[in-house]
Amino acid sequence: MNRPLDFHFDFISPFGYFASLRIEALAARHGRTVNWHAMLLGVSVMKVMGLKPLLDTPLKGPYTEHDVQRYAREHGLVMARKPSDAAMNPLPCARAFAWVKQHHPTHAAALAHAIYRAYWGEGQDLSKPEALRGLALPPGLSADAVADAAAGEEAAALLRAMVDASLKAGVFGSPTVVVDGEMFWGVDKLDQLERWLTRGGW
Repeated sequence: MNRPLDFHFDFISPFGYFASLRIEALAARHGRTVNWHAMLLGVSVMKVMGLKPLLDTPLKGPYTEHDVQRYAREHGLVMARKPSDAAMNPLPCARAFAWVKQHHPTHAAALAHAIYRAYWGEGQDLSKPEALRGLALPPGLSADAVADAAAGEEAAALLRAMVDASLKAGVFGSPTVVVDGEMFWGVDKLDQLERWLTRGGW
């Protein structure tokens, strides 16, 4: 059996949002599934690599914002939030995802899509667990239960383990896809990833 694609993402990453809209269809075209993993850019970029946030980096910051808006226009995506808007605290969302993946794994992807859609597509502020109560979730997954879990220690511990695992795997950016031990970083690498899967590597 083909192994799943390991998809690492941060909810505050617009490029992670873009990749989340494509990764499942890409995987399905090659008989694969997707294993979703939350990571934290604040840990990998700022603490481990000691770098500034991308948008705070001279020259690269303005380009990145332009690139995000250009990508959205190309793909017909409506985004209520701009990259330059103040970023939310990603911990409640990431903790909620880690908890759902542990207790309701079949709904993990649906939760990730709901959070991304609310944050980037609709511009909602999801910085606090209470905000998660308004998410539109599939049957069998309670937004109230998700919000309650996001405020708890179990979810925090699950997220810490998930972030540690992503760092041990060498993941530093969002989105990152790991397939059969090969890493592809960035939404612009999805086309190369497709070629890799089609050709069986090179």
